[in-house]
Amino acid sequence: MQNNLADLEKNTLDKLTSINNTQELSELRTQLLGRNGELTQILRSIGDLDANERKLAGQVSNALKKKLEQVLDQKNTDLVSAQLANLESLDVSLPGKYKPIGRLHPITQTLRHILDVLRRLGFTVVEGPEVELSAYNFDKLRIPENHPARDMWDTFWIDKEDESMLLRTHTSPMQIRYMETHEPPIRVAVPGRCYRYEATDMTHEWMLQQVELLAIDKGISLADLKGTLHEFARQIFGSDSEVMLRNSYFPFVEPGVELAVKFRGKWLEIMGAGMVHPEIIENAGYDSSVYTGFAAGMGIERIAMAVYEVDDIRHFYTNDLRFLSQF
Repeated sequence: MQNNLADLEKNTLDKLTSINNTQELSELRTQLLGRNGELTQILRSIGDLDANERKLAGQVSNALKKKLEQVLDQKNTDLVSAQLANLESLDVSLPGKYKPIGRLHPITQTLRHILDVLRRLGFTVVEGPEVELSAYNFDKLRIPENHPARDMWDTFWIDKEDESMLLRTHTSPMQIRYMETHEPPIRVAVPGRCYRYEATDMTHEWMLQQVELLAIDKGISLADLKGTLHEFARQIFGSDSEVMLRNSYFPFVEPGVELAVKFRGKWLEIMGAGMVHPEIIENAGYDSSVYTGFAAGMGIERIAMAVYEVDDIRHFYTNDLRFLSQF
């Protein structure tokens, strides 16, 4: 056994001279002192020796183990020191590396500002599904299958055997969904993306973001709608901005109006609105002789165009950092 220990010590010292990294040193340590290491196996075999040999073999083996551990530790220290010496020194006087800081997209900034204003006006923010049933997107909003208004909201349809589904064309379906599960008084704002099959130009996109407003309560009148929209416009565009409320048509409101803002010398429509049609109120289970309400749907991109004086809606989604870094 003493010869085996001597050979083990010599071989280990020879191997140490050729080791140049900590990974190889760790492998050698495991080979010697691991659970199935060479020295570990020798230590386990001591119990099989005679009583006279066992004491001497134990002393020699433990002494060798202690020596090898010290040699391995010292080698590890030398290797780590050599690695640190090869590292480049840090010059703290040099300028740091510039890392550009990201920011919110201008549409996101505009949307958050709008929702903040609406919360202060008493509206609660809720969300609805982007993939919608045709019944909620059209039929329950007084737009039956052959209604000409469907041409205005043509969109992308989803193949589904039992039910007709599509990418919603407006956030108005959430009016119906919310009224089906809540009782008046209701004041909600519904943000979300909408999709329409139409050609893009300077003021139109096939994908747009909207915020829908719905207020249902006793005694709500057109004056409440007008006051809400004018206060909203004052908060968004400033008290000196020019806004106009004019007649318009939407199947699910009666009467219907639209809000336009003066933008570069022309009137730019930013939202449609009106008093909720009594038929929709009745279909929700409310008494239309008791409850009335108003609804509005605004395009976030149009509002952002007016706020930031952007002349082409397509700039918002071209991912041009020269444009986006201005906001």
